[in-house]
Order: sequence, then structure tokens, then C-alpha cells
Amino acid sequence: MTPQPLPTLRIGPIELDFPVVQAALSGYSDSPMRLLARRHGAPYTLCEVMLDKFVTGLKDRKRTSHFLHILDGERPVGGQLMGADPEEFGPAATKMVEAGFDVIDINFGCPVKKVLGRCRGGFHLSQPETAIEIVARVRDAAPAAIPVTVKMRRGVDDSDESRDKFFDIFDRAFELGVAAITVHGRTVTQRYNGPSNWDFLRTLKQHAEGRTVLGSGDLFTAQACLDMIHYTGVDGVTVARGAIGNPWVFSQARALAAGRPLPDPPTLYEQREVIAEHYRLAEQVYGVERCLPGMRKFAIKYSQLHPAHAEARADFCAVKAPGAWRTVLDRWYAVDGPGVHPTVNEPPPVAAQRAGRALPATV
Repeated sequence: MTPQPLPTLRIGPIELDFPVVQAALSGYSDSPMRLLARRHGAPYTLCEVMLDKFVTGLKDRKRTSHFLHILDGERPVGGQLMGADPEEFGPAATKMVEAGFDVIDINFGCPVKKVLGRCRGGFHLSQPETAIEIVARVRDAAPAAIPVTVKMRRGVDDSDESRDKFFDIFDRAFELGVAAITVHGRTVTQRYNGPSNWDFLRTLKQHAEGRTVLGSGDLFTAQACLDMIHYTGVDGVTVARGAIGNPWVFSQARALAAGRPLPDPPTLYEQREVIAEHYRLAEQVYGVERCLPGMRKFAIKYSQLHPAHAEARADFCAVKAPGAWRTVLDRWYAVDGPGVHPTVNEPPPVAAQRAGRALPATV
């Protein structure tokens, strides 16, 4: 295999040795998930998105302490903010810096209907002046050494007006000093339906002229991560849903970039070790009983790598009592054997196919 080395990724003063990072994932990317991603090759991770008002109102209580919790070994880590009122963003950014986050990221991309209805997330792509005021307030509140970044979608919809507003926010945000912008190749109204538009990311990177742009969308495998970088020219990519229950995607991407074959999926013993460690970390952060609902979501995703994934998933879903997950591990992971790569139900990237070009080979 011929290695196709990827450039380092710089976010302000932070230099990362590999351009495949873990995205912010609402309800998922807490400190245990982030730490496991770092141990498996992600050079940088982002916490789950938090509301500005929620952050400023957080008290030093055990029940909510996990939101600003950073485990040893997971730095650098970014904190992501979302909200409606520009005035709330500055104080929230200050609190996240005080909590120890190395980067402050602003969410202008969330497409969830409830979020849009409250004028948050992707709604701001429809109002450039408000979006830019938010960026300015966060940049003013954060110390100069703390990079500020933005997460966007490629517009509210496919109209010319939406495209113009996207580029207005994109260009002015960089003028205000943001270090990088991550762009998801779908529109807000598209949500998670249909393919991510990699051709748009390719055009955007050419427009950016040296400014740091990360791509997002349809990154469910290590190969897709490298394909997006090579096809679009973006400086890095953020893996979102493809990283849930599969931290190995980062080490797999590193192997492909080094010219090695795609590693075999983790064996059942390797899966058992990581699942057990994830539970241990979750119990440490949340407590033995409170970690169960969240870990059930992760276990469902981990089970996709088991050859008897439907049966393992069913047993994980049935866990109700603290510690009962160990019984599932003893049943399904007690004997070692080969794992399987997760099934990808999403369509493969179609940007190159539409343009009549083949994606560059990376393996």
C-alpha cells in the first residue's frame, strides 16, 4: 500500500498530528466517550452541545457536574455552545474557559425542529447579523490564546438567498478571528436525509483561500474520512455518528493514511475491554445507577461490532440493574473471536459520481 500522508491540522495555536477528529454529539460526546476516542487515535474531541443559559446557570452539584467534566488524558478538548440570545454567549464562553476547555465552538448547525423553533442552532444561518454578533461576543469573551470555532451547515436550504447568507457568515466570522469553521454538507431543512454534498465542500475550500475548514457528513467509515479530505481538500474532518460505539474508526483512519490495509475489526476480547472501560468511566462520572440509561445507548452501538449483534443488543437493552451489564459481557464476550465492521446503511458518497469522477484510492 502506498501511504498518502495527511497534513497536520491547526486550530489556532493548537496543532493536531492527524486531521480526523471527533465531532460534538448531543447526548453522547461526554468525557468517557471523548477519552476513549483519544485513546484510539482521535487527536481532538468536542463535548456535546450545551445551551448558553444552562452553562451560566450551572452550580457545583454532583448531578450536573459531568457537563463541564474533563478527564485526565483527553486534552485538547473543545466545548460547544448553542443558544438564541447573543448576550448569553459571552458569559457562557467565559465559564467554559474557566472549566478548562481548550477551544470554544459555536453551533450554527443543529437541524432539530425543537432547536430551530427556539431560534437556536441552524436557525442562525437565516439571520447573519445575529450570528455575527454571537461570534463577536464569544471572541471578545474568550482569552486570545483560546481558539473560537464555528459549526455550520451549508445553508438553511438550497435557495440563492440561503447560500448568500451562508457565505456572509462564513467570511465575516473569519474576519472576526475564528480559527476554523466546520461545515456539514447538508442543509438545515435536509436534516439527515439524503447525501452530504461534498461538491459544496470542495468549492468552499477553494473559496476559503488558506483558512481552516473542516468537513462533516456521511463519515461512517475510516475510508470515508480520507475520501472526504482527498476529494474536497478540507483541512480535516469531524466524525459524528460514525464514532458512537466505534472509537476504532480513528485508529483505522490512521492506518489507511499510513498506507496500511484497513485493520480487522476489533476482536470480541478487544470489544469487551473497551466496553468494560467505558462502563467504568461512566460509573466514575455519573455514579453506578445514573450511568445506566446513557450506557444503554452506547452498548446498542457497540453491539453492532458483534457477529451476533441483534442478540447482544437485545441483552444490553434489557439491562435494568446496576452491574447487570457484566452478565451481558460474560455471555457474549467471554470467548474471543473476530468482530465485524458496523453495517453502514447510509448511501456512499455521491459527489464524485454525480460529477463523473472517481474518488481517489487511499488503500
